[in-house]
Order: sequence, then C-alpha cells, then structure tokens
Amino acid sequence: MSVRDTSIDPRLIESAREEFMEKGFLKADLKTICDKAGVTTGAVYKRYKGKEELFAAVVKDSMDIINSFVNVRSDIDLSDKTDEEIIDSWTMTVDYIMPVFKMLWKIRDDFVLLLEKSAGTSYENFGHDFAIRMTDAYMLYYKEAVRRGLTSIEISRKEMHILCTSFWTAVYEPFVHGMKWKDVEDHCKTLCRFFNWTKAIGMTD
Repeated sequence: MSVRDTSIDPRLIESAREEFMEKGFLKADLKTICDKAGVTTGAVYKRYKGKEELFAAVVKDSMDIINSFVNVRSDIDLSDKTDEEIIDSWTMTVDYIMPVFKMLWKIRDDFVLLLEKSAGTSYENFGHDFAIRMTDAYMLYYKEAVRRGLTSIEISRKEMHILCTSFWTAVYEPFVHGMKWKDVEDHCKTLCRFFNWTKAIGMTD
C-alpha cells in the first residue's frame, strides 16, 4: 500500500500562490506550478479537479479567517447590547479599526489574490461580495440604532452599500498597493479621521 507524500501539498500550495500572484489566475500555468513544486501534473489532479480548485485551496485558510470575521458581525443578537455599545460600534478609533488591518496584514498575499488576481474563479467579485456581506451586517446595527431612537436619519440599504463599498475600498487599497506595515498604520489613522460613521448615520451622542 503506497503512502501519501504529504510534503507535496505545502510545496504545491506555495508554488501555486507565487504563480497566481505573478500572473493572475487566468494566465497562471499549471505546468509551471508543478515544475516549481517538483511534482507531476498527475499529482495535482489526484488532489484537485483543476486550476480553479487549486486556487481555492491556496486561499482557503484566509477565506476561513475572512468568513469568521464577517459571521461574527452578521450572526449576532443586538438586543442585549447597551445603547453605549451600539454607539461605540459606529465610532471610528484606531484601537477599534487597527485589529482589522492586523488581521488582513497576516493574510495580505491571499487577500491581494482574492482582490486582484482571481478573475476566472468563483472569487472574481470578492471585493464587491465582501462589501455586500458587510452591508448586511451594518444594516443590522443601523436598524437597531433606529429602533432605539439613537438616530432618526433614514438610510436605504442601497445607500448603506455605497458607504460600505467606499469604506472597505479604503481598507483594501493599502494591500493592493503593497504598502509597508508602518504606512498601513498611518493609513489607519487617516481613515479614522476621514470616515465619521456616527455623523453619516446621524447617531445621537
């Protein structure tokens, strides 16, 4: 009985990540990936149905982190939150936003793959899809603020989506442009000065 060579998988994933990052999914060459990993194409097809499934394997761990981030903010009962906690959730501070940048910094290569190199895969609209999912989460908090009388400004879901897209694009861009961590830290501070969610939704102090 043959023993599966487990050393192949990390080599293959890393080689694929490099090829996808350099050329994007559509132009990435499976043979090049295999050659750099020191494996045969047969070894790839024993593990994955094709190049797209290999791409999904490359970004899987990072997608798990991103999905967990979204789910924590979407699958939540806000009824037991205090008014102060609801207001604080809209307050832009470095302490509140920096952990998001730190999370994305740890997965920055895969994050860029998802945003910029995924055309031709099921992730090709990742940035837009992420903004939609975050819009759903923001609407939960906004509707709770309305219910409690913390704001009287009417904001449609479409307008909230535009605001979310604008905000999260500003979060994405430092990674797309390959900023160094110090520059990302400075950008976070600028972002907190530029975006004022409490004013945007008419939050009562």
